[in-house]
Amino acid sequence: MRRRAAEEAGDPSAPLVAGVGARRGVPVSEVLELVTAACAAAGYASSRVVALATVAAKAAEPGLTGAARELGVPLRSFPAEALAAVRVPEPSAAAAGAVGTPSVAEAAALLAAGPGAALVAGKRKSPPPARATCALAGPAVTDSGALTAGREGAAALPCTGAVIVMTSPNPPRRGPDRRTGVVGDPAPESATTGTKETQ
Repeated sequence: MRRRAAEEAGDPSAPLVAGVGARRGVPVSEVLELVTAACAAAGYASSRVVALATVAAKAAEPGLTGAARELGVPLRSFPAEALAAVRVPEPSAAAAGAVGTPSVAEAAALLAAGPGAALVAGKRKSPPPARATCALAGPAVTDSGALTAGREGAAALPCTGAVIVMTSPNPPRRGPDRRTGVVGDPAPESATTGTKETQ
């Protein structure tokens, strides 16, 4: 059965990564309000966000760097090619034309959250005139339902580095690295055995 991290874990204190796409000139307030609204809609407090993530082309955007500073978290950025390789539920031709990847918010959130991460909340736009998008990703889930860090190995991904380096007041939980596949894949324990005739 395909379930998202939040549904499977049911843990409102789990660490989250907010992937954010933005148009030039987006104000800090718009980004902060969008992240807060996305967290609230998914049943999480915005204090659970441990990082913002975006495409490298937007890493110096003042609205994003300012929002990360206000939240007290790092802003991680990834090359468009790395984001384009991530399967997401809502790819956008407009984003592909603008920054070279069909997904910024969802793909950046998944990459920054680490191996086995799952979307907690899909792409959401800020109110009109929408200048930002946001998606939330959480770390991998263990067989018992407890969240693991899901961050080991994330540094091996192509990343331009953090624009803002700050210690988060909400450090991610540590645990074994559980690789459960990409978003949408069934969990390993859900595989069935036998033939069609024997099931």
